[in-house]
Amino acid sequence: MMIKHISLAHGWYYHYRLHTAKMKLLQGNGFSSLHSYLEKVFAKCPQEPFDVGPRSSKLRFDLGIKPRQIDNHEVSHLAKDGLEWNGYNTAHSNVQMFMLNNDSNSIGIEVPIWLKSHEIGKKYEDLFNTKDPLSGHIDVLRLEGNKVWIWDFKPKAEKEKYASTQVFFYSLMLSKRTGIPLNKFMCGYFDQETSYAFKPDMKYLKGRQMKLK
Repeated sequence: MMIKHISLAHGWYYHYRLHTAKMKLLQGNGFSSLHSYLEKVFAKCPQEPFDVGPRSSKLRFDLGIKPRQIDNHEVSHLAKDGLEWNGYNTAHSNVQMFMLNNDSNSIGIEVPIWLKSHEIGKKYEDLFNTKDPLSGHIDVLRLEGNKVWIWDFKPKAEKEKYASTQVFFYSLMLSKRTGIPLNKFMCGYFDQETSYAFKPDMKYLKGRQMKLK
């Protein structure tokens, strides 16, 4: 089978899927550690990070990120086609599965990731008011050119206030899990109408007074 699937009980069930043929895109271009990570957590994903601590999808603070709006991006066209396809019960599943099956650059969906408190130092407790690990699941992991793109599907993307914070931490978590530098990632969120993208950078964590609301 071209698509490997496992259900992960992380509060509720997340259906982590990899497209095995497209995994070859990660070999020989500096992303071999990502290839290894995706296979490793498919075979055995640790449970603890997902049982305690904050979830990236629930973060409600602003990092000062100003994403660039991109109309007519191919991910929006794919989202539109996925919603029209309507092969599953939820909008997320329709978009994710359509992209995984039909988009040559989409490698995985619902990719599990986590971040330990010591991996960003004292700033971690300032941000999250805990030492418990941050965790999350990437909606769509995509390889575009020489960058790993982390995309989050948001049904009303233009109204999102904290999506950039969520996706930034997705990139930071995956960077820490794989050892791939943050400058090799790009972040974005999208719906069938438009998309928003930005470059993740550690500067967003420096010198800011932030708290959960």
